[in-house]
Amino acid sequence: MLELSHWPLADRAAIVGVLCDIDDTLTTEGQITADALQGLQSLHDAGIHVVAITGRPVGWSEPFALQWPVDAIVPENGAVALVPSETGLRKLYVEDEELRRRNFARLQKVAHRIVSEVPGAVLARDSAGRETDIAIDHSEFVQLPHACIAQVVRLMQDEGMNATVSSIHINGWFGDHNKLSGARWIVRELFGRELDAELHRWVYVGDSTNDEAMFEHFPNGIGVANIRRFEAEIAHLPRYVTRGERGAGFAEVANAVLQARKE
Repeated sequence: MLELSHWPLADRAAIVGVLCDIDDTLTTEGQITADALQGLQSLHDAGIHVVAITGRPVGWSEPFALQWPVDAIVPENGAVALVPSETGLRKLYVEDEELRRRNFARLQKVAHRIVSEVPGAVLARDSAGRETDIAIDHSEFVQLPHACIAQVVRLMQDEGMNATVSSIHINGWFGDHNKLSGARWIVRELFGRELDAELHRWVYVGDSTNDEAMFEHFPNGIGVANIRRFEAEIAHLPRYVTRGERGAGFAEVANAVLQARKE
């Protein structure tokens, strides 16, 4: 990983959109910091698209989609999009209602199995707001040992689910969607743009192992400094890394993009 100062000015000047994780990327200790919020606002004011893509649930994400200066939040790892409008939030889904209903029942059975079989495993406290996935807390309010985290991932995969580990939760879901497909989908839906045709014009900012596919895909992939605690676990690291951790690191990225427009 190169320091962010090595990000070429021409590459930064070409950016039309910023995609980012939320927990431990935009937020610090569960709260968005003033510098990160100002970074979002400055990008928005400059006409740069901003979309947050997270494993957090729909219910948890709704107030932030209304309060933050973003084009959308895509929660539950690419399954849903929350788009602010003058009349409130528009909610878009990748899957139809009947499939979501069937999968929801399956998810609850798997959640019960995990909590029953894995010592110390508990559902994330934000589970009531989840519509298309389940989440097991491993670092937000409880500390789950690495062996138990691996056991949860195996159980999810044995049930035919996708499973990813974020900085705080283990997320599992049925379906082909993920952060990358969610990014492609929402960029097409909202802006009429094909993400893969212009990857060099977008940046992705993240902090943990569940951002690896994004880091592999985006030439302008950036990790905030706290990604270093996962460095040994990520085969495809981001090209660049900030000096600051969490929200301060995101603010660095925003400043780097905006400064390039002035030069």
